[in-house]
Amino acid sequence: MKFLKNILKRGPRVKKVDLSKRFDLITRVGQGSMSKVWRATDRMTGRMVAIKVLDKAKLIRLERRFVGMKKPDEGDIAMSLRHPNIVKTLEHGVTTNDEQYLVMEFVEGRGLSFYVDQQNDVMLANRLSFMIQLGQAVAYLHEQGWIHRDICPRNVVVTNDLTLKLIDFGLTVPNTEEFQKPGNRTGTASYMAPELVMRHRTDQRIDVFSYAVSCYEMCAHAYPWATGDTLESVLEHVNKPPEPLQKFVPNIDDELAKIIMKGLTRYPDDRWQTASKMVSALQKIRRRLEPVHADDE
Repeated sequence: MKFLKNILKRGPRVKKVDLSKRFDLITRVGQGSMSKVWRATDRMTGRMVAIKVLDKAKLIRLERRFVGMKKPDEGDIAMSLRHPNIVKTLEHGVTTNDEQYLVMEFVEGRGLSFYVDQQNDVMLANRLSFMIQLGQAVAYLHEQGWIHRDICPRNVVVTNDLTLKLIDFGLTVPNTEEFQKPGNRTGTASYMAPELVMRHRTDQRIDVFSYAVSCYEMCAHAYPWATGDTLESVLEHVNKPPEPLQKFVPNIDDELAKIIMKGLTRYPDDRWQTASKMVSALQKIRRRLEPVHADDE
């Protein structure tokens, strides 16, 4: 965890960048709840990149949730991550407009949400591969000492060669006692673990829950519970059992369904304790169902 301690000790950045001079901003390619993303060419290197600029006002509101705590910047976190299933961040800093920015590799592809919605031949043929790749990214993140807090298909890109890339670390926090304390409810409602909904103590198992919801959605094109941002909707994660996967996918492999449903349990101690254990179980299923792809793992 030495790298994590170094991040927490870093002082403020002082050099500011005029994005319009440094980069040729080609087109906007995305907009999240707290940021805008452009496709651009780096004038210094000629490289095609993605530039993410964080909304100042929304970032301030987020940081107020962590008053008195040393929450690392998204850029610091992203720069520390190097994994084939995590988008690579090349640089980060502050613009001349005092906005935080990140420069990332530009990934050609579509969001995982697109394939979930389409349930097309690509999804049907690669569902287990997608689940395993996403789980490997989550497991790596946890091994590095982080909790993502917003695992969902919206935060995953599928490249043209069908490699998954986890993106967006704006809500990511260290997996330390300080950040595990009860009270901070952040994330996407439909993927929130019961302990997060109830503002109880949280750890990496909230990501395991969100990961399991994402796997469920990849199979069923449906959520385990009713959706919505109301308190009544998210309380279903606490008060009702999830719908069996077989309700939506009658022919799903029984063991695969059990693996995913175990990730959705009400109490964290009954859940997969780590993403890596869930991934190992999925890999075992894939070796049985898709032996031709066993070497891909």
